[in-house]
Parts: sequence; structure tokens; C-alpha cells
Amino acid sequence: MNSIVILEDHPVMRKGLAAWLAGTGRWQILGIAADLAEARELFSEIAALPDILLLDIRLSSPDGAAEDAVGLDIIPWLRERFGKTPPVVVYTHFDDYAHVNAALGFGVRGYVCKYRSEEELETVLHAVLRGKVSIDKAVEPKLKNTAETYKLLTRREAEILTHLRDGRSNKRIAAVLGISPRTVENLLSRIYYKTGIASRSDLQKL
Repeated sequence: MNSIVILEDHPVMRKGLAAWLAGTGRWQILGIAADLAEARELFSEIAALPDILLLDIRLSSPDGAAEDAVGLDIIPWLRERFGKTPPVVVYTHFDDYAHVNAALGFGVRGYVCKYRSEEELETVLHAVLRGKVSIDKAVEPKLKNTAETYKLLTRREAEILTHLRDGRSNKRIAAVLGISPRTVENLLSRIYYKTGIASRSDLQKL
């Protein structure tokens, strides 16, 4: 029997996944967590890392006041604390390549969209346990198109994107490149259009 930890903010999804996986008789649920704080506490208490970690990318703030957290942030924390991480599978409703690229950058081994069934999810879990990388077929074409997307950017647009990924504001980017903030805004609009990405935070994950 393989062991698993689930990091999922939605209570129905969290409990439902745990109940279904345990009910198969093939999985031992070492624990479930709703946010990063609970996950850190859980991993601090268990005797050994699970065979696999199942998590969502976006975790809502418990009190609704703070910004949403990124479930992937548990990965570097685990690596720092234990010197390694269990194989990680993402189960999320995000199917755009920005989120998938971010997940792969963290070393995620599996990526499954939430409109897939529990059986399809379990197939990916077992594939990852066998050492494979399994990415949802819905996002594979988008990943393959990432390189082509970069080719669509002009040199100046690529410069803007580089500075944006470094966390610089529009005003700071304008000062560094010697252009007006208005020009930066216009170039960003073109980047959003070409990449199909709607938010600044998702552009930073490219």
C-alpha cells in the first residue's frame, strides 16, 4: 500500500479525495492539509515522507483576508527541512501553460486537471510512482507552444517580460529601458495578447 498526503483548500474536494483513495485499499492517507501552515505542521509530525504528495496550486487564505497561497511553495520547504521531497502530483483546475511551467519548474512529476475522474488521477499517481512524468493531455499542446510564443515577442517585448519576471514595476522598467511608463503599458498589452495570459502574476511564471 502506498502512502499519500493531500494538500487541498476545498473541504469537500479534500475529504472526498481522501475517502476515495482510502476506499480503494491501495492508499494509506498519512494526512490532509488545507493550507501551507497545516501542511508544515503535518510534515513536522509524521515519521516519514509519504510515497507521494498530491496538491493544488492555488490555496485560498483560511481567513479570506490574506492573499491566496501557492501550494507549490511547500516543495522548497520540504527540500530544506528533509533534504528531499516526495514525488509531487498537482490536481488543479488550471490548465494553462503558465501554471504548468511553474509546476514543472518546482520539480512536479504529475499534473492532472480537476475535470478528470478519480480513476484517471490514480492512473497518474501510479505512473509517477513508477518514475514517469505524466502531464494532462489537455495542457501538453500548450506546453509545446510555449517556445513558439516566445518567438512571437519582439526584442523590446522580451526585455519587458524579463524585467517583469524580475519583479520590477512598470515605472521601474520604464526607467531602466529609457522609455515612458505608457510605452511599457502598451508593450505589456501586446505581450498579454500574444501569450494569451491575462494576469501579471501568471506572466511572471513563464
